[in-house]
Amino acid sequence: MKILVTGGCGFVGSVLIPKLLKLNHKVTSIDTKWFGDYLPKHKNLKNLKLDVRNVNQLKVKNFDCVIHLASIANDPMAEIDKNLSWEVSALGTLQLMNFCKKNKIKKIIYASSGSVYGISKTKKVTENTELKPISLYNKVKMITEKIILSYKKNIKVYILRPATVCGFSPRMRLDLTVNALTYSALENKKIFIHGGSQIRPNVHIDDMCEAYIFFINKKNVKPDTYNIGFENKSVAKIAKLIEKNIKSKLIFQKNKSDPRSYRLDSTKIINKGFKPKKGILSAIEELAKLYKNKKLRSRPNSHSLKWLKKITNIST
Repeated sequence: MKILVTGGCGFVGSVLIPKLLKLNHKVTSIDTKWFGDYLPKHKNLKNLKLDVRNVNQLKVKNFDCVIHLASIANDPMAEIDKNLSWEVSALGTLQLMNFCKKNKIKKIIYASSGSVYGISKTKKVTENTELKPISLYNKVKMITEKIILSYKKNIKVYILRPATVCGFSPRMRLDLTVNALTYSALENKKIFIHGGSQIRPNVHIDDMCEAYIFFINKKNVKPDTYNIGFENKSVAKIAKLIEKNIKSKLIFQKNKSDPRSYRLDSTKIINKGFKPKKGILSAIEELAKLYKNKKLRSRPNSHSLKWLKKITNIST
C-alpha cells in the first residue's frame, strides 16, 4: 500500500513509519522537521521536508491512504502562537483534504486527541460523550475533526482520539506525563507531581502505532471515531508506580495550570478486534533500561515547548 504520513518525523511518526516499512508499505513522509529527523533511510521511504500547509507542492499523488499526524502538538505549544496552531492544524488539514479529494485518495486516519473531552467526571468517556474543549489545542483538534468529516462523502474518515502517549521514540519527548516523571526519577531521583488527583488516560506508543496499522489493514471496520487509551490513572498513581520501580522521592506541588481530568473508554475499538499489548509499566521499564544503557538522554528538542519557542524566536 502507498501511504502518505504527515508529521512523519514526530514522536509517533518516528516509531510508526519503521513499522510500516517492515510491513512492506511504500511510505511518503512530509514534515517541517522543526524537531529533527530520525527516520531511517529506506528504499520504500520518501522523506520530504514539506509543511502540510503546502501539501499541493507534493509531486507524488497516487496514495491509497493518509495518516494525518501533523499538528502543533499540545496545549502549551498551541498557546505560543495561536495563529500558527490554527494554520497548521485547521488550514493545513483543509489543504490536505482538498488534496485527497482532487487525487481520489480513499482513506484518511486522523490523529485527534482524547483531550477534546476536557474535564469529565464520567467513569466511561466514550466516543459519544459531549466534547467540552477547555484549551486552544483542544478546540483546534475539535474543529479539525469537523473539517475532515465534511469530506466523508468522498473519503473514508477514521478519527482516532488518543490518550497521552508514553514510551520511547527516536524523536523522544520528555514532556509527556509518564515519560517526564520517569526521566525525572532516573536523572534526579525525584518525581515532581503537580496536583496529582487528575485522571489521565495513557497509551503505549507501540500500541498507538499498532492502532494505525489496525485501521490500515481492517477493511471491514467502518469509518468512525475511536478512542485509543487503555489505562486511566491519576498522576499521583503513575508517580507511585514509577517510584516502586525506580528509587526516587515523591514531591507533591500545587497544580494550577492543567486541570484536565478524564477517563477514556476504548471498548469500541477493542470490540472491533484490537488488543493492546503494552502499558504504563512497560514504558517505565523500557525507559529505565534505555537510560541505564545510555541510550536515553535529554536533548534540547526533547522538550517541545522550549524548542518551539527557540525556533520561533529565531524565525521572527
